[in-house]
Amino acid sequence: MKSDIEIAQESKMQPIVEIARGLGLSEDDIDLYGKYKCKISLDVLKRNYDKKDGKLILVTAINPTPAGEGKSTVTIGLSQALNKIGKKTVAVLREPSLGPVFGIKGGAAGGGYAQVVPMEDINLHFTGDMHAITAANNLLSAAIDNHIHQGNKLKIDSRRILFKRVMDMNDRALRQVIVGLGGKPNGFVREDGFMITVASEIMAILCLSKDLMDLKRRMGDILVAYNIDGEPVYCKDLEVNGAMALLMKDAIKPNLVQTLDNTPAIIHGGPFANIAHGCNSLIATQTALKLSEYVVTEAGFGADLGAEKFFDIKCRYGGLKPNCVIIVATIRALKHHGGVKKDMLNVPNVEALSVGIANLDKQIENVQKFGLPVVVAINKFAHDSEQEIEFIKEFCNNKNIPVSLTEVWGKGAEGGLDLGNKVIDVIENKPSDFKVLYDSNKDIKEKVNTIATEIYGADGVEYTKTALKQIKEIEKLGLDKLPICVAKTQKSLSDNPKLLGKPTGFNITVKEVRVSNGAGFIVVLTGDIMTMPGLPKVPAANKMDIIDDGTIIGLF
Repeated sequence: MKSDIEIAQESKMQPIVEIARGLGLSEDDIDLYGKYKCKISLDVLKRNYDKKDGKLILVTAINPTPAGEGKSTVTIGLSQALNKIGKKTVAVLREPSLGPVFGIKGGAAGGGYAQVVPMEDINLHFTGDMHAITAANNLLSAAIDNHIHQGNKLKIDSRRILFKRVMDMNDRALRQVIVGLGGKPNGFVREDGFMITVASEIMAILCLSKDLMDLKRRMGDILVAYNIDGEPVYCKDLEVNGAMALLMKDAIKPNLVQTLDNTPAIIHGGPFANIAHGCNSLIATQTALKLSEYVVTEAGFGADLGAEKFFDIKCRYGGLKPNCVIIVATIRALKHHGGVKKDMLNVPNVEALSVGIANLDKQIENVQKFGLPVVVAINKFAHDSEQEIEFIKEFCNNKNIPVSLTEVWGKGAEGGLDLGNKVIDVIENKPSDFKVLYDSNKDIKEKVNTIATEIYGADGVEYTKTALKQIKEIEKLGLDKLPICVAKTQKSLSDNPKLLGKPTGFNITVKEVRVSNGAGFIVVLTGDIMTMPGLPKVPAANKMDIIDDGTIIGLF
């Protein structure tokens, strides 16, 4: 089979003005970024505010292997299939980050015959949103150090600066740095560090803002430091949130592209699925819901992370009410959860599958806790045996859960028709009774305990002394009545990546608690979560190149 980039480069894209026109948009509603990309004006959402929403479908997954389980591919393929069936559908996705693109994980444009295009543009600079977020973030960082250098009227304690610099690249050497070296003209020496851009609170704010003014307000509310008296210092105290919003004036507009078969796709925002909520922007999803009958979107990692945050954070703030949830499962990942080693995952093993399927069982249970109907999509790979496929189908049938063998990677829309028909049937015959998991006004510990016991299956939660102190500090500031965003490993339902399947008899250990006040959630850190990844021994960048006619090669 051809590589992803070869398939994408052979596709016949329609001019983006034609894709926009199919959604009822005029040329006045879009800002062109070349022939095949554009941004959608925020006026479109305002103008259609009272219009009835389309149906909202979330694509999530079991706990993934390092290679991922194909949520983006299934999201794109299903949207193509629903359009082929005759339903006006829009796919809504996250934007790729350059770090993973040049590192090991890859891009976020789908794969095979279920891709969004132009995939080279989408995976590289796209429309510059990542750069705008980086600039806005680092403007605030520069303002903090400059304020201290220029006399420190706010009495900022340089030992308690919370806000870090960012860049959109994997660079482990920047995790911890010293700034201000070189003498008095260069400011005061202090410890600092970089995160990857998608981990920035600016990214999370972009994805939860209602409009430009809401974004400006939220950025002003970022807790950046404490002063020497232990009092909070916010971004608005430095008076730069207006300038930051200015840098974000175009980035806040959602991006419109298309799939290989010209299905509309809105791609906007991409917060880290651990340190933040891992969902595309609220504006993108709401715009799509006003312009189509069906919207297919995704959330990062497995249902215990991405879906829970989609429901408890994004849906809570946006008033969204999902109609159906698809849980993507692969046979190789379920065998991984059954104890099979990486080099044996392609060997048929129903016995291991029967153990690992407990992970799928728990993720189905998790989604049902939110009052939502579920469809299981088996993302087919070449080495999957008929016996293994039938085992999963029988498991789902015994639970009265619709299940579909999905082949969108190899067949595009055709490979998702069965999944599409089952999703339509579920939406039409099993009404959603969506509800969030907890009351955000509860105590921090109570909210964390609910997530840990109900979603992860933990016996309880333990806290370090540092975490307990931080909770008291957040409560003292009156910032504790916010939703919880748990940062933990995506590889396990627990906070230990080695506990596979459906572990029992464990506690979650909270090491640190931070408030992302601008974004509007409390980050609870467990395990070892990396906010600045490093490159692997052989980065994907080593295989990429561009030839003299401008053709890009080696990009997946």
